[in-house]
Parts: sequence; structure tokens; C-alpha cells
Amino acid sequence: MEGHRHDHAHPHGHGHPHDHDHGHGGLKRRLAHLLRPHSHDSGEKVDSALEASAEGMRALWISLAVLGATTVLQAFVVAMSGSVALLGDTLHNAADALTAVPLGLAFLLGRRPPTRRYTYGYGRAEDIAGVVIVLTIAASAAAAGYTAIQRLADPQPVNHLGAVAAAALVGFAGNELVARYRIRVGRRIGSAALVADGLHARTDGFTSLAVLLGAAGVALGLPWADPVVGLLITLAIVVVLRQAAREIWHRLMDAVDPALVDQAEAALAATPGVLGVGAVRLRWIGHRLRAECDVVVDPAGTVVEAHRIAVDAEHRLLHALPRLAGALVHPDPQPRDGVDHHAVLTGHR
Repeated sequence: MEGHRHDHAHPHGHGHPHDHDHGHGGLKRRLAHLLRPHSHDSGEKVDSALEASAEGMRALWISLAVLGATTVLQAFVVAMSGSVALLGDTLHNAADALTAVPLGLAFLLGRRPPTRRYTYGYGRAEDIAGVVIVLTIAASAAAAGYTAIQRLADPQPVNHLGAVAAAALVGFAGNELVARYRIRVGRRIGSAALVADGLHARTDGFTSLAVLLGAAGVALGLPWADPVVGLLITLAIVVVLRQAAREIWHRLMDAVDPALVDQAEAALAATPGVLGVGAVRLRWIGHRLRAECDVVVDPAGTVVEAHRIAVDAEHRLLHALPRLAGALVHPDPQPRDGVDHHAVLTGHR
């Protein structure tokens, strides 16, 4: 018995009717529909995906504008003061601003519809952009660390300490605003790359505050304070690098929050006619979820009844998992009298 698959999305509110007849009238047509899995790319699903990508693009451009202005201001102060700590912060901000480019390209590519070669679409482009972001963070860490070590070996005076302190405060404010915005939008649309980018910006904000410590140390007659803070900033960049790399690694390895699996299993188990829940597999493709699930049904029921149960189960999944783009629900007959309904596959597993 073949699984039932739909690639359509429902508004995830409650208390509103849904029509799952789909126009498949007549027993013969229903059986053909069941035995030949198909995909409905409804306008709701397309509009939802485009809206998510558009919101992600808007977050990227706003972030680019804010961080770009912050970087230009800090670069001007670096040229005047010669502060290594502020240089490290400026490099980090510049790298963070430039990550908008690969993410923007990924969001644009993700809008393309699936093809016969890319049957799941282009959502994985976001994960590739996440890898680029991780590499960019690593490069900024290397540049900041190298400059700080050089300055420790060959100390240089730091001038215009007031301007350095002001630039540090501006850097903190700009990064924190961008971080909150990116993380909020990323979580709302389910984009791990955008969340990772937001975490990156948040760490940039705290490293900007560290520049204040360096300026204070220099003002107190401690010339080594500036490069030491530069090294501390490098360590902070490494910390966020690890966090962002882990986030992207989880996506590349199809990891999901176990709580999502629990929600899916609960929704399937609560479906009338489902006698048990088998394997439940979830994966992120870009900022949308896909599901493949097995449910156990009464073997005495008809094919049409099993189809109805699968549709109902999918319907419940769409409500339980708001960012679910499509599901494949496979009904398995409950084993009786020792009959193995998958015996033909035993040698292929």
C-alpha cells in the first residue's frame, strides 16, 4: 500500500474548515489517486514560502545597512587612533555585514520551484550559505588574532581614546539591534543560517564593549591593554564560530529538535483510525520542514479508508508543525497471525 503525499500548506490557525476531498470523485479515481502518489503545489504553499524568503531578504538588507554604517564609522576611528582592539571589532562587523550577500543569494535561489533534477527544490542553498558564513567568521578571527599578536610584539600608541570609546558604543548598539532582528526573523521563518548570523552579530556587540576596556587600560597607562583586548575579541569570535558551526552542522546532518518529533508522534497517534505510530523522520530543507511517517491501521479496512486516515494524519501534522511544507504518510496494516506485510523487502534492508 503506497503512502499518501501532499505538498500543500494550510494556514495554521484553528477552528476553520478544511476541504480534503481534492476533487477525487468515484472509487476508481480514488484508488488511482492512492496508488499514484502526487504533489499539489497550492498557491497557499507558494505564497507562504515566498513570504518567508521575502522576510529573510528584508532582514538581510536592513542588517547590511546598519552594520555597513557602523563599520564605516569604526574604520574611520581606527585610521585615526591605531587601536588594534577596534580594528578587530571593525573586521568582525565588516565580515558580519558581508554575510548578507551569500544569504541573500540563498533566499533568492530558494524561491525557485523544484525540478526533475532538484526534486526537493533549492532550499539547501541556505545551508551552503551557512557554511560560507562560518568560513567568514573564521577568517575574521584569524585576521583579528594575527593583528593583535603583531601589536603585542611591536607596541604602538593609541590616540583619540574618546573616539575609540564612542565607536565601541556605536558598534555595540548596532550589533545588538541587528542580532535581535536577525534571530527573531530567523526563528520565525525557520532559517538556521539567519539565526547563526544573528548570534554572530550578538557576539560582535559584546566584543565592541570589550574595546572600551582596552581604551580604559591605555588611558590608565597600560599600552598592552589594547592588543590584549584584541586577543580576547579573537577568542570571543572563536566561541561564536563554534556555535554557528554546530548550528549549520545540525542542518547539514538533517538534525531536528527532538521536541518536533514528539509533536509529530502525538499528532499522528491522536488521529482516529491510527492504531500505532511507526518511524517518524523529519528534516529541514532551507527554512521548511519535510516529514516521512509510518502509521499502523486496521488490515480489515479498505484502501480508501486507509487513504482517508493518511490524509487526516497529514492534516494534523500540518497543524502540529507550523513550518511543515509537505508530508508522506504511509499506512501499514497491523500485523496479524504472524503475517509480515514487508517480507518481500527483508533481503533489501
